Amino acid sequence: MRKLVMGIGMLLLLFGSNVHAQTVVSDTLVNEEIIEPQPTDDRYRVVTNRFWDNWFVLGDFGGHAYTGDYVSVGDFSGTLTPDFNVGIGKWFTPGIGVKAQFGLSNSKGYSKEETYFTYGDPLTAADGTLYWKSKMKWWDININAMFNLSRLIKGYEGKESDELMNQFIASVGIGAVHHRDIPQQRNEWSGHFELQYSRFFDKKKRISLDVKAHAILFQTNFDGIVLKENNENSKWWDGNIGLSVGVTYYIKKRHWDRCIPCQNPVYINNTYLPVPVQDCPEYRTLEFYVFFPNNYSGRDDAPIVAGAPVNAVDYLASGIFTQRKFVDADAVDGRLTSGTSLTSLATEDIPTEKAYRCMLIDGVSRGYEMSESPISLSMDPASMRTFEEKMDYFYAPIYEGGKTWYYRVDKETTTQSLLSDDNYRESASYGLNAHAGLNVIKENMKVEDSHTALYSFADVYAAIEGNDGYVAQAADSASVKELIEVLKKGRILNIQAEGLATSQDNYIGENAENVGLERNKTLAYNRAHTIIKWLRGNAMFDNVANSAFSISALTDPIVTVNDKSTRGLNAKLNRCVKVRIHCVIDK
Repeated sequence: MRKLVMGIGMLLLLFGSNVHAQTVVSDTLVNEEIIEPQPTDDRYRVVTNRFWDNWFVLGDFGGHAYTGDYVSVGDFSGTLTPDFNVGIGKWFTPGIGVKAQFGLSNSKGYSKEETYFTYGDPLTAADGTLYWKSKMKWWDININAMFNLSRLIKGYEGKESDELMNQFIASVGIGAVHHRDIPQQRNEWSGHFELQYSRFFDKKKRISLDVKAHAILFQTNFDGIVLKENNENSKWWDGNIGLSVGVTYYIKKRHWDRCIPCQNPVYINNTYLPVPVQDCPEYRTLEFYVFFPNNYSGRDDAPIVAGAPVNAVDYLASGIFTQRKFVDADAVDGRLTSGTSLTSLATEDIPTEKAYRCMLIDGVSRGYEMSESPISLSMDPASMRTFEEKMDYFYAPIYEGGKTWYYRVDKETTTQSLLSDDNYRESASYGLNAHAGLNVIKENMKVEDSHTALYSFADVYAAIEGNDGYVAQAADSASVKELIEVLKKGRILNIQAEGLATSQDNYIGENAENVGLERNKTLAYNRAHTIIKWLRGNAMFDNVANSAFSISALTDPIVTVNDKSTRGLNAKLNRCVKVRIHCVIDK
């Protein structure tokens, strides 16, 4: 038995050393670049919770067949017995946990030897030998290591996700058995093996219906028959093999949070005062804003599509709708004709295009706040068919459960609920990212000082990417020309980005105020990170040192917005990144 215990212990250590899902790796920064990033969409990385989180209770009822030394002497039905089991456990990560259980039952079988477990008059076997019925009453306490095979293979599906509603869990453990209702009151060890199928019925995954195939192995003298060297019927072990059905209830907190990269905040506060000396260098500050849709930072955007990225900044400049399309155009056409829902049809990402390469197409709206037309499109058949005639594909919204998004959102925010159904679409545009929207920005946003030159996102995009095609209609040619001249002639000293988010949040769960605050702070930071990453990767800034780029980590980057709509001007103005480029032009 000592070898059995040592073997199970070695097996658990082996599993623990080899399973690498759901690990947490720290970020390392060199020159403000993340060398070992910890992306929020990595399904195998989570933040482990506190000790009192991720607990569960369980109960099940079923039956088993006993297999002992003389199990084949009588009828199989005589070895069947009902059993029940209760327990409590904890998941340390989505894939690895532990549970303790208490089980109560008895095991029925047969014996050719009289023991303290046999009862009744002797019976005659087919070979003429006598045998007795036996019954071992017992209870068992055991502890088991648990491995959620579904999550170890596919990764953690995330909070309130409709993925992995069906899960397979394997358990292995060791227990202590007590024989009851006999004068001898024997105790011994047991080994436990279980494969569990769990079916969840809601995205919160609060309760599961479980079907379990289980086996309990005992010492060979469990039934009172001692192993004999010359006894052909003697087995190395006795055991119960059975099936059971039960439920598991998962106690809050049930989920795990994903990791986000935590860069060291850089604070820069440089003031440049013009000195009235002839031929002295000229200091300039260029300022522009980039405005984002609700629940979008662009940092964790879509994966590579056929070798072309779905770029977040290009989406803001010239993206269409959600930048997704239906895979099967014929199926869409058929359902539009019959009036059937499109929800179940497969969709895929569309690679973004540089805004200077996109041509103006009548009736096709591009970019967020880049024109007078909103980025959200109608899903009525006439509009979809008109678009398909021009672009050769049917655009598709992002479906997430009962919510339908009509613009692009970050993967980690797709499960968040908005205040009203109308907020899932953009119904108006103020042109805030276009040059035409600068007057609205000047009226509502504070410009630092009189020496600061304010430009639009479209102006800056056209200056550093190219002033042709679609972006040309949103930018001002004179402003673009001025920007190009300053950026080419000047020496850039530093580039700062500050992200903002609004106070709008509809989370009503545990610790709601702090949860809403933290996820809006994350959006604000990630928006700034997206723009800095774009600028740093552009050829026009190749000669600018990495240390010149910085994200100003504001203590409170949240702007209070009392409007319940995420589509109002006040909400749109404060979902943004403010960028300041400090440069000097030598005379």
